[in-house]
Amino acid sequence: MGENVGTGKNQLQHRQVFDVSLDVPPQGGSKCFDDDGRLKRTGTVWTASAHIITAVIGSGVLSLAWATAQLGWVAGPTVMFLFSFVTYYTSTLLSDCYRSGDTVTGKRNYTYMDAVRSNLGGVQVKFCGIIQYLNLFGVAIGYTIASSISMMAIKRSNCFHESDGKDPCKMNSNPYMIAFGITQIIFSQIPDFDQLWWLSIVAAVMSFTYSTIGLGLGIAKVAENGKMSGTMTGISIGTVTQTQKIWRSFQALGDIAFAYSYSIILIEIQDTVRSPPAEAKTMKKASLVSVTVTTLFYMLCGCMGYAAFGDMSPGNLLTGFGFYNPYWLLDIANAAIVIHLVGAYQVYCQPLFAFVEKKAVEMYPDSKFITKEIIIPIPGCSPYRLNFFRVVWRTIFVIITTVISMLLPFFNDIVGLLGALGFWPLTVYYPVEMYIVQKKIPKWSTRWLCLQTLSVACLIITVAAAAGSIAGVALDLKSYKPFSTSY
Repeated sequence: MGENVGTGKNQLQHRQVFDVSLDVPPQGGSKCFDDDGRLKRTGTVWTASAHIITAVIGSGVLSLAWATAQLGWVAGPTVMFLFSFVTYYTSTLLSDCYRSGDTVTGKRNYTYMDAVRSNLGGVQVKFCGIIQYLNLFGVAIGYTIASSISMMAIKRSNCFHESDGKDPCKMNSNPYMIAFGITQIIFSQIPDFDQLWWLSIVAAVMSFTYSTIGLGLGIAKVAENGKMSGTMTGISIGTVTQTQKIWRSFQALGDIAFAYSYSIILIEIQDTVRSPPAEAKTMKKASLVSVTVTTLFYMLCGCMGYAAFGDMSPGNLLTGFGFYNPYWLLDIANAAIVIHLVGAYQVYCQPLFAFVEKKAVEMYPDSKFITKEIIIPIPGCSPYRLNFFRVVWRTIFVIITTVISMLLPFFNDIVGLLGALGFWPLTVYYPVEMYIVQKKIPKWSTRWLCLQTLSVACLIITVAAAAGSIAGVALDLKSYKPFSTSY
């Protein structure tokens, strides 16, 4: 940034998604500006719904058939429905916290952490930040593991067909994780969110592509079998031990929670919505539309996957079809997963990158290494701003997540653990506590007791899901050698 240390700070503020807001003099009443002085927001119910659906329908959908298999035909769909209801209900509470005080005229909170700061303050803000950024770090690990599984599925599928099934096609996951890591090192040098829009669009298209292929193949497999597999109570004792059945059921809760969680971005999405009507009113409609669509899609994918494979439902739905024809269609689906995860990794990690870089500038404003940018002209494009601290820190971050992924390549267990860690605090606890403060709900009143009961019940589910996932990791580690996992 040489001549533009101050500019650097502004750029970092612009990039920061979760932990920064800009104080702009109000210019209410203008045709071009909203009441906070920012350009008129143009979002609608449909754009907000699209943002939510794009963010939610991701790699989490691939583990739903396995989760349904652990719980069975009764509990599986029921738990999915309950998670969808809780997610929708708490999102309506959170949408009321977009503005502090009055939901129509109060001060806007641009990010989730702004809302926590305005309503709860103090140590709660730091606690929220730690959970959010740990969750983002964990997502990076989960996505690295998932991408390597899909890349290997393509390689094994082609290998199997070339050898007519004679070659078992065993392979190590490490080269694929390293390849994904190298790709992320390159993409991580994109300075900020506003330059990622094209990557997000591609990722969204890919997520619908592989989810739809997975659903279609599940239906085709059921038709081929001539029956629907599975039982009312899920995977049977004998296939697994009674203890494994309990732990797996708990882990399934975490997998479903991971597939639903979008609270971490709800306030950011709401900040794109125009008014009138009040943003909260629009967001509640958008949440209802998106949660309904997502639940329908998840029910179809989870249930058709279970109907296709029964007790043998794989942790990653598409790998279950690994050696079935048309294998080229599966290759397309797995390639779509990899492309989606390249973009999704960046969408989730950019806020963490921006947070660290903003703090570094605040702590060492005079450091040339941290603040100086070299402008590199690119023909036909905007000039690239090369910052040495950004290059070094982001590269180290990607290397760390890749190495941890190589140490713990357990897709299902990691997904369950991430779902468990993020669900209660971010989807339930903070929305409930902020809503109580926002609406000044008296302590020990009926409404207060109902909200706290919901929060405690979800905490118990989170603890159970986390325990199941940790038990899964512990079980996997018994037969695992570091850096030598093969499939």
